[in-house]
Amino acid sequence: MKILKMVLLIVGVILIVFGLYNAFVPQQVLDIGPLEVNAKEGITNQTLGMIGIGVLALIAGALLKNRR
Repeated sequence: MKILKMVLLIVGVILIVFGLYNAFVPQQVLDIGPLEVNAKEGITNQTLGMIGIGVLALIAGALLKNRR
């Protein structure tokens, strides 16, 4: 159970960080010579889903009890 708890906590943190990175960092879309176009998608359903699953994984990892 200790391993499952650690995995849930690590996966939760990774999903939250990756979701926030996708939400707030502009992605390079087009680069032709001196012309460079960046796009900022903002918060999409996929980003919200990643953050939500990360939060659920953190809560599950925090509430998981160790068996004896």
